[in-house]
Amino acid sequence: MSEYSIFQVDAFTSQIFRGNPAAIVPMADWGDDRLLQNIARENNLSETAFFTRVDDDDVDFHLRWFTPVSEVDLCGHATLAAAHVLFKELDWYDDILKFSTQQAGTLIVKRCEDGRLQLDFPARPGTEIDIFEDLVQALGARPERLFLARDHMAVFASEAAVAAVAPHMERLAEINDVGVIVTAPADHPEIDFVSRFFAPKQGIPEDPVTGSAHCSLIPYWAEKLGKTSLTARQISARAGDLQCQYLAPEGRVHIAGYSVTYLKGTIFV
Repeated sequence: MSEYSIFQVDAFTSQIFRGNPAAIVPMADWGDDRLLQNIARENNLSETAFFTRVDDDDVDFHLRWFTPVSEVDLCGHATLAAAHVLFKELDWYDDILKFSTQQAGTLIVKRCEDGRLQLDFPARPGTEIDIFEDLVQALGARPERLFLARDHMAVFASEAAVAAVAPHMERLAEINDVGVIVTAPADHPEIDFVSRFFAPKQGIPEDPVTGSAHCSLIPYWAEKLGKTSLTARQISARAGDLQCQYLAPEGRVHIAGYSVTYLKGTIFV
């Protein structure tokens, strides 16, 4: 029998029971991918992140993310949670962490003076496409505009319209292999835009707070609102806040948020 430490962190929030929970499992080596997938399935959270130490001057750790059903190419909240564990629980010595990944390149996380952690992620601007009826039927609402990057992104006129979306999850699972974003300008003056994220094909009907979705949201709203620094809120039942910046020439986005440890334990397998 093997033992692994496990942490559960609520990301993009400073309050327990809000934001997006992620499980974090440090590994000495990767071992069998089936074990990683089984741990993620047992945790039954939107993502479980695993990291290993890397003997490389350019990066510190290798990072992978698993939903209950598959490995994913990029996950924001679990990256934030993994960095939180290294900074807060495992006493990482520097103010910067560099993660290598399977598909998303090198991801940098910086510890900010106000306690937030800032993710440096690739921007994924969407291409506008025609609105199609299968999407409208799956969302139960017709957006004003529709874009496609990794995810479909449906733009609505108001925060109330986004809050009212009640998808048919089986139909929505046929639209995109990863997820569908719905978004609109915020009603509150201190927030620039709101969103929700659905990923039923990945075993996640609605994700509470989705960092990777903001790789597409930030470029869109930066252009739409004519500003590069934005404040975002994901209006799921748990909700979460994100400080965002678009670095257009570099093709990057910065996504910052708080996080808090909920659980520490041991896995026996």
